[in-house]
Amino acid sequence: MTQFYDILKQLLRVPSVVGAEHPFLIYLKRELEELELEVEFYDGLLVAKGSNPESGYLSAHADRHGLICTGKNEFQYAAFLAKNQTNIKEQSIQADELLKNFTKRFVDEKVQAYEPYSGSYMGMGTIKETYLCERRENIIFKIDGLSHIHPGTPIAFMDKLSIKEDTIYAQLDNTISVACILYLYQKGYQGTAFFTASEEAGMSWIYLLDYFKKYDLSTNELLVLDTSPYKTKEEIDLLDIVLRNRDQNGYFKSPLKQKIKRIAIERGIKYHYKDEYLKSLHNQNNPNNTKAKLGITELGRIIKASKGSVQGTTLQIPTIGYHTSNETANKKSIKLFIEVLKKVYNL
Repeated sequence: MTQFYDILKQLLRVPSVVGAEHPFLIYLKRELEELELEVEFYDGLLVAKGSNPESGYLSAHADRHGLICTGKNEFQYAAFLAKNQTNIKEQSIQADELLKNFTKRFVDEKVQAYEPYSGSYMGMGTIKETYLCERRENIIFKIDGLSHIHPGTPIAFMDKLSIKEDTIYAQLDNTISVACILYLYQKGYQGTAFFTASEEAGMSWIYLLDYFKKYDLSTNELLVLDTSPYKTKEEIDLLDIVLRNRDQNGYFKSPLKQKIKRIAIERGIKYHYKDEYLKSLHNQNNPNNTKAKLGITELGRIIKASKGSVQGTTLQIPTIGYHTSNETANKKSIKLFIEVLKKVYNL
């Protein structure tokens, strides 16, 4: 796994705040082109193609959470400033939940400002305070060291991969999936891969679906890679990979779903279906027959908007510390996640 972790370390060093992913996508473009792949760059989307582009369709979002400077020494959570965040009530709930869960973790975090197009380093600072501004329905950050930064400048968390005996941690969502795809290409994958922008703002599916519409393409084998959040280390110790039957928008209908399940059973890989897990949790805590929330995924949005012409399934790594710089995954899960992908694509 040394080769894989070397790839992940390098990717984590390149900032990719939601809405300001350009430097990361340019870096990734160069890495893919060095493997002699055909690479296409669109608004919000990078597409890589091997010598047999129809042999697989992998997808991973390239953006990470971060901040945006919105005034003199004022910084807000980037995902909540995205154009599609129009539901003020939902946005306020999201911000409130984030504040409750992550406020203490944000404090004393080191961050870096960068030029949104070139990626040039513009300064480093330290988060000293975070609070929810109810009037603006967003999290506001106070940072020491970045008073010179102009509005519109993205601020990324200073990311570094830490490897322990059994676990790794960093801002894994979703750089780890991008690293997996790059690693698969190095190991001989010759299919297509999509790297999307603005997933954390709920927009990535628009860029990906637009590509399928542009070229009049359809598939039932789109495989979306990501991390999947859990609350405790004990929970992720019982899992190796995470699958889904569906999300809030509909069912995932793909031969890949059964193929991955069969591989997991044959190899003794521990898995469960996230939708069934969420439903079970809901029924335990809400015995009044209310409907369980199954989550909204990039894939579910694409399936619904394309009326099923684009179908597929998801494969995820179970983690804790979701949406923080200390998101943690078991090394065993990552290894088995990659083994499943190798088996799916005969590598």
